[in-house]
Formats: sequence, structure tokens, C-alpha cells
Amino acid sequence: MAHPAQRRWYPISFAVAFLVLLPLSVLLLSWGEVDGEIWSHLWETQMPRLLGNTLVLVTGVSVGVTVIGVSLAWLTSLCEFPGRRWLDWALMLPFAVPAYVLAFVFIGLFDFSGPVQTLLREWFGSGLRLPRVRSTGGVITVLVLVFYPYVYLLARAAFLAQGKGLMEAARVLGQSPWQAFWRVALPMARPAIGAGLALAVMETLADFGAVAVFNFDTFTTAIYKTWYGFFSLSSAAQLASLLLLGVCLVLYGERRARGASRPASERPRGKALYHLHGIKALAATFWCSLVFACAFVIPMLQLLVWFWQRGRFDLDERYAGLILHTLYLGGMAALLTVCVALLLAFSRRLAPARPVRAAVGLANLGYALPGSVLAVSLMLAFSYLDKHLVIPLSGWLGGAGKPLLLGSLGALLLAYLVRFMAVAYGPLENGLARIRPSLPEASRSLGVGGPALFFRVYLPLLVPGTLSAALLVFVDVLKEMPATLLMRPFGWDTLAVRIFEMTSEGEWARAALPALTLVLVGLLPVIGLIRRSARRIGH
Repeated sequence: MAHPAQRRWYPISFAVAFLVLLPLSVLLLSWGEVDGEIWSHLWETQMPRLLGNTLVLVTGVSVGVTVIGVSLAWLTSLCEFPGRRWLDWALMLPFAVPAYVLAFVFIGLFDFSGPVQTLLREWFGSGLRLPRVRSTGGVITVLVLVFYPYVYLLARAAFLAQGKGLMEAARVLGQSPWQAFWRVALPMARPAIGAGLALAVMETLADFGAVAVFNFDTFTTAIYKTWYGFFSLSSAAQLASLLLLGVCLVLYGERRARGASRPASERPRGKALYHLHGIKALAATFWCSLVFACAFVIPMLQLLVWFWQRGRFDLDERYAGLILHTLYLGGMAALLTVCVALLLAFSRRLAPARPVRAAVGLANLGYALPGSVLAVSLMLAFSYLDKHLVIPLSGWLGGAGKPLLLGSLGALLLAYLVRFMAVAYGPLENGLARIRPSLPEASRSLGVGGPALFFRVYLPLLVPGTLSAALLVFVDVLKEMPATLLMRPFGWDTLAVRIFEMTSEGEWARAALPALTLVLVGLLPVIGLIRRSARRIGH
């Protein structure tokens, strides 16, 4: 039985878990009333195409991120070749580029009227035709270049953690480097690769901005069109529940594939094992540089060109308002999410009972909810509360009888809280785990307890983890498009919304300014991730 002091943490953990259960329960309850006409129309005209497009997209991205991520991780972690030291960290920089930014850059560059095809027609004649960029292959290529860092980062860490002894043992047994990779390194890194692949697939299922730019219909675009085209929130929620089912299947498959595998326990290795020479070294440098150029360098250069040509003229009062709205939402969401995540971390530490552990685990599942799914479910819940509680109560009190929850700033902040709780919880839990229990016990023996213990002992030691958590949530909120697009209050446009509006009209150059702003802000946590990774290798 839990100690009475531990029971005080039960309501906190249960309340946060309820916030995640709310959208899940709303999605299930949405099937209580089915609009037959809308579903008949969707099934006859769109559903087979949505299923096919989503399946093809997930399959293509899975293959692409696995091949690129694993090959880059193997080269940079086990091989020595010209440029390896800077490519090792540079290949993480595409983390900072939102998928919808790379999408409109690729279309602007490689479309028929874009600079690449125009230049090639001048050189080789007007009859030259490149494959259409607005195609299934185009959107798969963009998503692969954006999401391969998930596999690259985890696979690279797994290869480095395998140590030197395993590869040397494979050499003694007569295995070539290629055979050692397939028979030793790759099977042992399979759990990490699977985890990275699951993250990439979930991001693919949740993506809205990139597929909208390519006009490539998937479940996320269908949710948006069903809400704004048919004005049927319940049908949008039903589509969202199907998308959530796909995410749950991905998570279940990743857990099953991981099984009981254990990570390698050897001492991490910081030096390369294979020194490449000649054509092999040039090929390794070319491959890594090509991926880095396509995923980061070329898009950034094109954004800078567009900014100078057209985007700089949008630096006016309206753009200042967009920045203020974006920073305000990011700051408020980061503050709220970090505070709640801090309460969760303390409840997990000070009351490690099974109900609390279960509630904390459930509270961190919100990151698996795509932004569009979360937005639709919360909108449906708040629409019900406005209709049956807020409006009648307001009318009874003599008010205007208008809805207050749906389309409010609080509803949007709640969506951010549920979506990014796990992002903030991880750094805070790690920071709290490094504080030995003897330290607060010694403080209590000296008469320091309650709030004073938190502010004098815990908080100073948690500053690095708190700042990391706040920065990660801040940047994720800035880049979040579906939830912001669907739930923002009237007049609360952000940089992500501005990019969506400009790309919807084909105004690539005018979208460059907000895109560059988002990328520059997104580089902050990526640089922190690179420095942390370098410190681990150094140790």
C-alpha cells in the first residue's frame, strides 16, 4: 500500500493521463453517429486512393530512410574517409528543416518552370523533360531526406556502442568488413534501427504540410478537407481514428520486432575501424556529401535566394505580428508543458507505485498522436462542451451565449501540452535521475523541506534539463502545422500558417522568409544534440 505522502501525487499523474485519454475517448465516441452520405462519398471517390497513397508513402519512406540512415551511420561510425569528422555531425542538421519547407523548395527548384529544368532546357534543348517532381516519387524523396536522421542518429549510436571487440572477433573468424556488417553489426543494431524507423513512419503518417504542398492526398489531408469541405467534425474524427489505428500498429510492430533484444554492453568506441582509401574513400565522401547537400545545403541556398529576390520585402508590421504570435505560442506552450512534465517527473520519483507509473506512461503517449488527430478530437470535445455546458450556462447568467472553448487559445495550448509532453518529460526525468536520494535526505535533516527543498536543491540541479526540455518543446511548437492550422484562434496566424498560405498559392519566394526563420530557430536544439553526442563519444 502506498504511503500517505505518496498518495498526494496520485491526482497529478491521473489528471495528466486523463488529458491524453480525452482525445482517445472522443475519437472512439465519434463512431456513435455516422454520416452515411459523407462516408459513401469518401468510399466511392477517395478512400481507396487514400489507403493506396498512404501505404505506398509509408513503404517508400521506410525503405529510403533505412537505406540512407543505416549506410550513413555505418560509414561515419566505423570508417575513416576524407570529410568524415564534419559529415558526422553535419548529417544531423536536416533535423532542423520542417518537411513542408523542404517540400516547397523541391517543387520550386525542380518543377517544369523552375530554375533547374529551365537551365537544362537552355543547355540541351527545349525537348528535355525530367521526371515530374509533383509525383509519388517526389513526395517520398522529400520525406526520406527529412526523416532519415531518426534512423541515422540511433543506428550511429548503436554501431558506436558495439565496441571494437566484436568487429575484431569477426575478423579473426575470417569475416570481411561487409560480412561483419551483415552478420554481426546490423543484427545487433536492429532494435535501434527499428526504433528510428518507427519514428520516421509515425512522422510520415502524421505529416500534413509536405503532402499538402505536393497535393498528394493521404489521411491527414483528408481529415482537413472533411472538416473544412464537408463541415463534418464527426466524420473528420472518424478518419482521425483510422489514422491513429495505423500509428498504434506501427508502435506495436516496433515493440514486437524489438522483442527481448539487449543493447551491446561493450565500452563505446570513438575511433574508426576501417580506413578507406582510393575509390572507396571518394565514394564514401561523395555519398555522405550528396545526402547532406540535397537535404540541407541546396534548400538553404535556395531559400536565401528567394528571400533576397522577394521575401525581404515582406519584412513589415504583419510579419512582426507573425513572429510575435509564433514566439508567444511557443513560449507559453513550453512553460506550461515543462511545468506539467516536471510534476510528472517528481510524481514518478517520489511515488513509484504501479498506478503512478502507469499514469505517467499513459501521459507520455500523446507524442504518438498526430497533430491532426489530436486537433480534431479536442475540437470535437470542446464543441460538445460549448453546446451542452458553456452556452446554456452563459445564457443563464445573462451572457451572450457564445462558445468559449472551441477556437480558443487555451484549447490550442492544451493540444500542444498533450502532443509534446513526452518531449519535455525525457530530459527532466534524466536530470532528476542524476540527483542522488542522499542529497535531498541530507537537506531534510538540516531542516530544509517542502518548497524550500525544491528551490534550493532540486531546481539548481535541474536547470540544464529544464532548459533542454523547454527549448525542444518551443521548437516543436513553432514547426507544428496541423494542430495550429485547425485550432488557432481567429487572427492568430503563425510562421507555419504563413508558409501554408503562401505555398497553397504557389508563392514559393514569399514563403522563404518564414521558412528561414523556422529553420534557424530549429538549429538550436540540433546543435545541442550534436554537442551532447560529441561529449558522449569523447567519454
